Amino acid sequence: MDGQGLAAARAAFERADYLETLALVSPMLGANADAAPLILLGEALEKLGLAADAAEAFEQAAQHAGNDSALLLNRAANLYFDAGDDDRAQLIGIRLLDVIPHDRTLAYMLARSFRRTGDIELIDLVKQSLANSDEAGHLKLAGEILNGDERNPLALQVFGKLAALFPSDPFTQFKFMSVARDFCDFAAIEKLELTLSGQIASGDLSALEGETAYSNLLRCGDERLNRLATNNPGLMAAPSPAASRQRWMRQHSWGERIRIGYLSNDFWSEHATMRLLQNVLEAHDETRFDVTLFCYTPERHISADANNRARWGRIVSLLGKTDAQAADIIRQQNIDILVDLKGHTGGSRSNILNQMVAPVQVAWLGFPGSSVNIDCDYIIGDRIVLPNGSRLSYHEKICQLPESYQPNDPVQRALPPAAARHALGLPADRFVFAAFNAARKISLDALDRWAEILRRSGRSILWVMIDGDLARSNFLAAFAKRGVAADRIIFASATGYDAHIARLQAADMGLDTFPYNGHTTTSDKLWAGLPVVTVKGSNFASRVSESLLTALGLPELVAETPSAFVDLAVELSEHPQRVGALKRTIARNRFLAPLFDAERFCRHLESGYEMMAERAKAKLPPDHLKVPGQPARSEPFSARTTATVPA
Repeated sequence: MDGQGLAAARAAFERADYLETLALVSPMLGANADAAPLILLGEALEKLGLAADAAEAFEQAAQHAGNDSALLLNRAANLYFDAGDDDRAQLIGIRLLDVIPHDRTLAYMLARSFRRTGDIELIDLVKQSLANSDEAGHLKLAGEILNGDERNPLALQVFGKLAALFPSDPFTQFKFMSVARDFCDFAAIEKLELTLSGQIASGDLSALEGETAYSNLLRCGDERLNRLATNNPGLMAAPSPAASRQRWMRQHSWGERIRIGYLSNDFWSEHATMRLLQNVLEAHDETRFDVTLFCYTPERHISADANNRARWGRIVSLLGKTDAQAADIIRQQNIDILVDLKGHTGGSRSNILNQMVAPVQVAWLGFPGSSVNIDCDYIIGDRIVLPNGSRLSYHEKICQLPESYQPNDPVQRALPPAAARHALGLPADRFVFAAFNAARKISLDALDRWAEILRRSGRSILWVMIDGDLARSNFLAAFAKRGVAADRIIFASATGYDAHIARLQAADMGLDTFPYNGHTTTSDKLWAGLPVVTVKGSNFASRVSESLLTALGLPELVAETPSAFVDLAVELSEHPQRVGALKRTIARNRFLAPLFDAERFCRHLESGYEMMAERAKAKLPPDHLKVPGQPARSEPFSARTTATVPA
């Protein structure tokens, strides 16, 4: 090697004279060149913006660099990526994972390259390294990757780090809170909620803009504040009252039958919404109503459907259509009343309603709250979930059904025999409280009350559906902190629906969550014959169990306060004969009371639609509606045949 020539080349490089550097280093290159001139060549080429040439120089230098070869190959791979050569970047990078498996820079480059080439499954090779990094850029990328994989324990690690790095960013804080709920990280939730309550108490409500409407309901029972959680990038700004008036006044051709359109991506048999709704769809009076399902259900769910979809109505697919195209398709069907079954829930396309689609637009069933920024005329509820006092918190007019707002299917819903306790790992001689709501619904208040129940009811256990080692460990730690030993908790995993209904019957009593109650979860428990103790709520989401219990004839299971909730649960656990009487009431009322009477529900729903249509035909603006109830049944309804329209 020419030592003087290399020194001169380095001096030129230090002067930022990169062309002279190339001129001086070129004579040193050749078949027997060592690493030093090749490295200097690569650095000069990189400074000149010639990333691909620089990468090649570093790759050649690695062949002569001994222990430093991995460092140089990593540099080469990153430069190939910068040059857009993903094939060479990945070829080198994947080989390097065997040598430097925990290198964050390598992981960052490979993750971006895999995303660019669409090789998403290969990102699993580097997720852990990205999550272990402390660099903001690495963590942001990891967050983007894990955004749709929140059940991955790495998500808790990544979003926790991001929350610590960006303490004043409400979007980051609420994302961490959401993930923490899924993993039962109650210590993190408590800290986050304490900070948030301080902000709100001081009058600063701006942080709520970073919270999704759904996440807000998991912790907040204040209808006034629920409306301020607006983190939904998929929605446009709120439609103006003028736009709504223009939609009402547009020329529309009404037919002899009312044309109802249901909009959802949940149209498949195994979805919780359809376990509630499908028999109501089948019970629609075809002489008065023409039903169309506007479906954007993913193909993987449609292909797994048990052929039930054909019975629910005419299906028009919106898959692959933009919101504007979907709106055109719906308008072409001349729909009179469009019912959005999603609201602010995952996969929603409620923004379609902001395209002036139908003269009457309605929110129902999917989201228990106001559809903020969605042009809805009505929200369907009942006198419990949406009493008159809720009107000020909703831009929609409230259509109150006479019994529960929630439909229930007594035909397709499984009702197998009870599973044996020993087969489920449950003790035969203990009082079993079952809490099968999603982990994210377990608020700090509910957690405290459940722990108090177990402390006061010494012969009881809590049977709870928590999946995953990390979530279970966190759950046990939270109860240990509250004085409840691990042997008082029995975990259940997710299972098939029939098996779930069978196992519910092995429990003694269901415990509800609040402020976000069980919804389908509560009706599943009641369908299975399991009484559920709940507490009166202060918004839609926290009043659902009361609505369901009342419609089944069990209002005595609704406690006035959280303290009374504890007292009631403890008292029942000490008087098993009362629990037996409650179960007999459920068995007697299952096919007599309104809760599971799909045909009766459908007639009430149709009356609501007719009241809406009557105002729209008269060019009257939407107004609050109270649907009159049909006479109470004196005989049980059929559970195994689809109800027919009465003559």
